[in-house]
Amino acid sequence: MKSKVIFILLILIPLIGIKSQIPIIVSEDSLKIGKNLLPGFSVNIPESDYDKTLDAWKRELQASTKSKVVTENNEMSIFGAILKNLSPNPMNIYSRLTRLDSMLRLYVSMEKKKDEYIERTTSVAEYIKVKDYLKQFAKDQYIEVAKAQSDAEDKKLYNLQQELSLIENKKSKLLKSIESDKALIISEKDNIALQNNELQTVDAAIKEQAGSNAKSDQVKELDKRKKKVLNSIESSERKIAKASNAIDKANNEIPVNEQKQARVKEQVVQQEAVSFRYADKLRRIREY
Repeated sequence: MKSKVIFILLILIPLIGIKSQIPIIVSEDSLKIGKNLLPGFSVNIPESDYDKTLDAWKRELQASTKSKVVTENNEMSIFGAILKNLSPNPMNIYSRLTRLDSMLRLYVSMEKKKDEYIERTTSVAEYIKVKDYLKQFAKDQYIEVAKAQSDAEDKKLYNLQQELSLIENKKSKLLKSIESDKALIISEKDNIALQNNELQTVDAAIKEQAGSNAKSDQVKELDKRKKKVLNSIESSERKIAKASNAIDKANNEIPVNEQKQARVKEQVVQQEAVSFRYADKLRRIREY
């Protein structure tokens, strides 16, 4: 029971620092431009980078017009902007992007004609369109952030899975090498037995030649055979020793490998939980 609790805690610990989805809220608000207080809207953009969001907003405003955004004291203005999702008619748009603790806030005022701004009292339909438009812009920025977070966690998971695969393959190779070395030892022992039989035959022949008037060439040939047999036995013994050392080394590496596997498997389980959480966060933002 204790081990189960520890295992659950190990999974939950990495999730503690994960920020959950923050709702996007568009509100009626006002925007101070110079000395004027203009009616408009504000929308929060969670977790987004200020500079990236600012660039995205400027691109959005300038997308369908030759006009450029003018910035002074962090106050942005563009004249004759056309936002196709709202209206085919050009508008003057005033805005400001500010930093908060865990989000940005975009303030926007839209002037259709001189001193005529989009607000609830002038046109409910336009008012709703603007709210939906600003929410979608904020949502797009938030999705970009959440996708980058999710992709980063997926990459961590992939790397851990690759690391685990390499460790598992290493163990498989160690086991195969052990079996291969065991087979080699059996083969070389068989060779030693065969060569020992040959050695006995050669030694007996040499003894017979010693008590006879054998030609020196026959004795030399028997000596060559004996030397070849002894070299073969010595070679087999070296191979057996080398294979035995390799088996011992592999057997010592396997427990270390298994410990690594257990550790990385635990990391994979933890990272799977983190990746799932970020993927779920992205899904929720997209469905918001």
